[in-house]
This record gives sequence, C-alpha cells and structure tokens, in this order.
Amino acid sequence: MLPKKIMLLGSGELGKETIISAQRLGNYVIAVDSYPDAPGMHVADECEVISMLDGNALDAVIEKHKPDIIIPEIEAIRTERFYVYEERGIQVVPSAKAANFTMNRKAIRDLAAKELNVKTAKYGYASTLEEAQKIAHQMGFPCIIKPLMSSSGKGQSTIKSPDDIASCWEYAATGGRGDSTEVIIEEFITFDYEITLLTVTQQDGPVLFCPPIGHRQERGDYQESWQPCAMSDLAYNTACTIAEQVTKALTGAGLWGVEFFIKGDEVYFSELSPRPHDTGMVTLAGTQTFSEFELHCRAVLGLPIPYIQLERPGASSVILSMEENPISPAFIGLKEALAIPQSDLRLFGKPITRKYRRMGVALAWGDTNTSIESLRQKAKHISDSITIRPQQ
Repeated sequence: MLPKKIMLLGSGELGKETIISAQRLGNYVIAVDSYPDAPGMHVADECEVISMLDGNALDAVIEKHKPDIIIPEIEAIRTERFYVYEERGIQVVPSAKAANFTMNRKAIRDLAAKELNVKTAKYGYASTLEEAQKIAHQMGFPCIIKPLMSSSGKGQSTIKSPDDIASCWEYAATGGRGDSTEVIIEEFITFDYEITLLTVTQQDGPVLFCPPIGHRQERGDYQESWQPCAMSDLAYNTACTIAEQVTKALTGAGLWGVEFFIKGDEVYFSELSPRPHDTGMVTLAGTQTFSEFELHCRAVLGLPIPYIQLERPGASSVILSMEENPISPAFIGLKEALAIPQSDLRLFGKPITRKYRRMGVALAWGDTNTSIESLRQKAKHISDSITIRPQQ
C-alpha cells in the first residue's frame, strides 16, 4: 500500500496521538489548527495555522496540500465543504455526511431519536431566551443546556431552577463553536453511570466494539475514565445495537466514540463523536489490543483489525490547569508521579494554560484481578501529584 497524505483538521491531544499512529503506518501528515504550536504540530510532517470556520482559508489549504485523506478532529470547521472535497475524490473521515451530522448536536440527536427511534433524553431547541424559558419549564428542573456545537463541556450547564435560565442560556448561547447561538435543552436523566462505547466501522468487515469505558464528568468535561466498566450483558448488547444503527446510518470508516447513559438495563443514547474520544485515552494504558488511535488509523486506511479484546484493566485521570490567567506551563512533581509502578502519563504540550484546560492525563493499569476502584484512585493520585506553574 502506498503512503497516504493525511490532513488533520484540529491538532489537539487526540490529534497528536492520531498523527503518531498514522506515521507509524508509514503516512505523511499535515496538522492544521487555529493556533500555532498545537500539540499535534509537534510531531506532524507539516503544519498550517488557519481559522477552519473560514471556508476560503480551508479551501486554500486543501488546494495547497492536496491530501488523500481529511481527518476532522474538532467541531469548528466549515463541514459543508466536505461534500465538495469528497466529490473531488478526497476521503473524508468517516464521511462527509458523518462529519456534518455529528458536528451539530441537532442533526445527530434528530437522526437518533426521530429517524432511528433510539431512546434518548427528551429534548428541545431554543434560539432565544424566551424559547429557552418555555422549553426548560416543559423539561422540568433540573435540566441540561448545551450549545449545538461545542466540545469538552464548553457552554454546558445545569438549569437547577427558573432563576438559572437566563444565565445558563447566555453561557450556552455564547459558549459554542461556530456562529450559531441555538442551544439544546435536555431532560435530566437520573442514570446509574455513563459509558463511552468505542465503535469501529471498517471499509470491508464487520462493525467492532471495544470493552465499555466508564467515565465521570464535571462541568460537562471528562475528568476520569476506566476500562472495563461493569455492566449487564443486556445493557452492553443494547448499546452495541444502537451504536451500529447510528454509525451505519452516518456511513464511513473509522473509530467513533458513542456515549450512553445507563440506568439498570435501560440504555439512553447521549452523543457521538466521529473520531477518537477523550475518555478513550485510557486505552493508552494498554487496556485493549490496540489503542483507540491505532484502531482509528487502521480503519481509515482500510487495514485489517483481526480482533479487539481487553488486555488488562486501566484508568485515566486528567491533569488540569487551575490558573485563572494564561501562562506558559512548567510541570512540577514528575519524579514523584513516575515513581509509581504500573503507571504513566502524557503531557500534551499545549503552549498556554487557561482555567480547567486539560494539559495532560495520568494512566494506571493492573493485573486481571486488580480492582477498577484501586486503579481510579491510583490514576487520581498521579494526576494530583502534578502541579502546573509558570515557567521561570
């Protein structure tokens, strides 16, 4: 197979690991992001800095590099351009349709709930404060409000009472990516736990599923994850069925992060990302046959994936910046953190901090009889050992 020229649109920590995996398979990668020195740019063969919401700038960078494959890693892209690129023979990952639908919560939620009749939380859309007030009262309190386009919990909050609607609406309407101020308001599901089901669609071959990943969020953003997550066979099989339904409807090859709320044996579809998922960074701890990044690249390139199985239990815990003001970070405590057996960490190489920005991830793993709870505690201990301070 000849090497491919791959363009990654968005080059954060997930993009960085994707680039490394693609290069290990002999490919040439161009990293594109909206700011210089993004994590993926540290390892890419070439780099470009543009606003991917500028359609003309996006067209220009595509014309300049003429990639064989385009892999979107973020939401803030003029994804409607992907249909044109696909018509020109460029492979869009997973597909132009998938990228357009999944970059917008409205499209993917309507596909799941209305077209595929998948169980989801009740929801409604609002473009004004008045609409938000009406829908919030229909959903009842508490309820969740999110921008239609965002990631890492940006713009997401919980409306706990009627007094919160105005401030939560403002936060959601101004906290999304892109130029839309429309928001989605969802009923609050009292779930037992939530999972990410990493799902692989192949160019030729069956849909594959990874062992379920449990995760915990704060402020709408992932804080820790673990694999495997204990769940009933009925719930797991139901999640697999839903994941296959939705990914097949969206078409294309690649790895998807499909999120679910689980209540007993009931399974509620939540969201879907057409790319490696932040909670899936736990797979960097060697928890399964291939990491989510290796699986993504194999599927995109049409390479065989003989099987996926659990190799060992593991957990991850994020390393967050708590700095109010941006700084160039220095990391204190690496010796103490790395002295802990059966553990590792990844520092992403983001050039500056902001409050609650994810700057790295701690990883822990154990033997088959090691409890998930002990691994979660170990990963948290590692992440807590790292302090972020300004460079001197």
